[in-house]
Amino acid sequence: MRWALVKVCLAVTAMVVIAFAVPLGLVIREMASDRAFSDAERQAGAIAPTLSITTDREELTRAVLSTEPGDRGHLAVHVPAPGKAADGTGGEALDIGTRRATPKDVATVQKDGRASIAEVTGGFALLQPTALSTGEIAVVEVFVPEGEVSNGVATAWLMLAGVGVALIVGSVAVADRLGVRMVQPAQRLAGAAQDLGEGRLGTRVPEEGPTELRSAAVAFNSMADQVVQLLANERELAADLSHRLRTPLTVLRLNAASLGEGPAAEQTRAAVQQLEHEVDTIIRTAREQRPQTQGGQPEAGCDASEVIRERMGFWSALAEDEGREVRLAGVDRTVRIPVARPELAAALDALLGNVFRHTPEGTAFAVDVHHSGDAVIVLVSDAGPGIDDPKAALARGASGRAGAGGSTGLGLDIVRRVAESTGGDLRIGRSVLGGTEVRIWIGLHGNRPERGRRGHGRRVGRRIGWRGRKQARTTTGPGVRH
Repeated sequence: MRWALVKVCLAVTAMVVIAFAVPLGLVIREMASDRAFSDAERQAGAIAPTLSITTDREELTRAVLSTEPGDRGHLAVHVPAPGKAADGTGGEALDIGTRRATPKDVATVQKDGRASIAEVTGGFALLQPTALSTGEIAVVEVFVPEGEVSNGVATAWLMLAGVGVALIVGSVAVADRLGVRMVQPAQRLAGAAQDLGEGRLGTRVPEEGPTELRSAAVAFNSMADQVVQLLANERELAADLSHRLRTPLTVLRLNAASLGEGPAAEQTRAAVQQLEHEVDTIIRTAREQRPQTQGGQPEAGCDASEVIRERMGFWSALAEDEGREVRLAGVDRTVRIPVARPELAAALDALLGNVFRHTPEGTAFAVDVHHSGDAVIVLVSDAGPGIDDPKAALARGASGRAGAGGSTGLGLDIVRRVAESTGGDLRIGRSVLGGTEVRIWIGLHGNRPERGRRGHGRRVGRRIGWRGRKQARTTTGPGVRH
């Protein structure tokens, strides 16, 4: 848009300059020609008084040489032969000075009695008729060199060209500034639309620039506010719907309490308690998390090591009941990540639930955490049958592990969205235990890591995942698949 405006202004200014400069240049050339021939007429008139007095050759020769053009050989006098005298004799025609015009041109001027300009070699000849005392017409010829006819024209044309170029450059500069004034608000509007599309809901556009762009900025800001409000209403609705589950959960908890003692009764009560906890988490998360606005701040994050230790501790009972060997590594120091605690806990629960649902009892699994400087890698590995099609497993609504009947594919989608919200990603591969390895790459600065560094982190994660780390027993409860 900016360059289009500059091009239009350049074309319009160029046409205006040409429309005025070309006629003005022609006028200057005509003025220079008129000036040169006016001087020639004045010089021709200087010899007229002498012709009116005498036609003597010597007198006329002295008069011609006394003038500036005559001294330079640019003045000539053509006197016709006088008529016959009474005795039958007549005089001769006189040609004084350097003749350049043809006899025909001179005879025409003598006959018509009007001044004429004849084109000659090297310039032009002004032929000025002058009446003699005898009634004859003499012709004064003044030579005007071609350089005098165009004297000063080249300089004037150069000045016109310079003025034209200056006007064009100035108009382009003004158009560029006007273009910037129009383009920059448009670019800010486009960038804000892209940011809003990428989930940065706090993006707003300064309401400045031309009237149309200001109106567009006002409409965009209003739309962004409505989007934020709609998301807030959606979260509030999710919280309200989740809150309605508390009544049937209370009835279920009371019924579970009446089951008496025994492993099945304890597991049922633990499942009800876990379900109540998850419903509370959904309500709290939906109402506490708000879309980030212009004055808001993003989530403060959490300590990944502490969350992983807490979730692994929660899943310990079922792991021990099923005879699963569990190893936990890399959680002996604080690792801050830009992910909210409930989101990381939900992602880890989804992965561990997959292990319990889709691997046989007694299958070992491990959770490793590795800090690589600009990212945190979480590896969840098992010794099960593995996933036949990892690519399909990452697709929402699909399951990649063999025999995963009834899988929704939402668990891995939750994990992937947690990773991608930090600029990271989710990968599925073969673990050193022989089964599935799910790698979560969590960026610490919101930047996607380079491919080479991803591979390095993966190798390191595998190396530290199973060997040489302190063994930790964990408990588990019911989980979800993908």
